[in-house]
Amino acid sequence: MDYEPYEHLILEIKDSIAKITINRPDALNALHPDTHRQLQDVLQKLDVDPEVRVIIITGAGRAFCTGADLKHISTLLDRAADIVAYGQLFHDTNYLIEHMSKVVIAMVNGLCLAGGIELMEACDLAYASEDARIGDQHATFGLVPTGGGSQRLPRLIPLRKAKELLFTGDWLTGKEAEQWGLVNKAVPADKLEETVMEVADKLRQRSPMASKYIKYAVNRGIQVDLYSGVEMEKLSSMSHFQTEDSKEGVSAFMEKRKPNFPGR
Repeated sequence: MDYEPYEHLILEIKDSIAKITINRPDALNALHPDTHRQLQDVLQKLDVDPEVRVIIITGAGRAFCTGADLKHISTLLDRAADIVAYGQLFHDTNYLIEHMSKVVIAMVNGLCLAGGIELMEACDLAYASEDARIGDQHATFGLVPTGGGSQRLPRLIPLRKAKELLFTGDWLTGKEAEQWGLVNKAVPADKLEETVMEVADKLRQRSPMASKYIKYAVNRGIQVDLYSGVEMEKLSSMSHFQTEDSKEGVSAFMEKRKPNFPGR
């Protein structure tokens, strides 16, 4: 797969794990329109790259991501169509993460605010440093979520907790976010990358096709009633049984060996 150099991103691929670092540390990794476009380009390519099985998103410097580039927004205040187009980029990036076939892990290494928390919410898993600062600051600056935060946050944590974060703009530490169920785990900052890589290494050894269909069933199923969701699961399972991964998993079990999933 041919990956072009990205001005706002650093891409590293090793052992089937792709790590995307948002590289605008001077802007606390705020999401300029170009950052969104580059993220969308690399994610679309990674999703069809057979050599990649797990994707990690993190940020350079002291921030994971602080959301919208307010300097850019300040140039659009009298241009409604451009504001709408900018907001659509947040939706498109997060929708892509949710609907791509591969597991995406957020590695939250510092400030994770507003559009940054929306980016984290769209990822399948999230791990944070204990001293990370996580919150939705839209209301603090007279804004409303534009990247799906008002919808994803109440699906991740209890409704009243979600409203509290959305209305107040208060920040949580990584440890508090773990307690609220907003991240999978919070660890000391110097252990964050090691922890995430251990998870990614475990995931890359699992069936890519099983992960694809599980992600599909979970993300679609949570939007519908129980019985409709079960039907979706049934269809996902039937599709998965047509894959080589499924056959390899059953064969490995019967032969009492570790499976070697081809990802097909």
